[in-house]
Amino acid sequence: MSSSVFVELRFWLLVVFSFVLPAGIYALLLVTRSISRRAVLGFGIALVLMAGVDLYLLQTLASVAKNTPSLADDKVFISELSIALYILPVVFGGIGVNLISHVLLRHLTDAENRFDREHSDG
Repeated sequence: MSSSVFVELRFWLLVVFSFVLPAGIYALLLVTRSISRRAVLGFGIALVLMAGVDLYLLQTLASVAKNTPSLADDKVFISELSIALYILPVVFGGIGVNLISHVLLRHLTDAENRFDREHSDG
């Protein structure tokens, strides 16, 4: 057992899934001039999955932090400050769900319009 969770692989995975990958996705979405619906759907699913991984990693790191002698990781993962860490996955999951629902709503709107054109009385 290590003396701190900050040297664990899980901590560095948390950093990657909380900051690096979402920042890359947002940067890609901002600089892209045109994007397919499948890509938007893929990014939305990826954000929701990253939020799930973040929650899992936060839970396991809090469990490990209880058993380490370091007080620094206790202050981050066990104290009230840990609530702030849960905001990131909530935001990423929310944005991911919004991207997924945007694609689904656009698809349903297009399908309704096609149905109306095919079944119009004129």
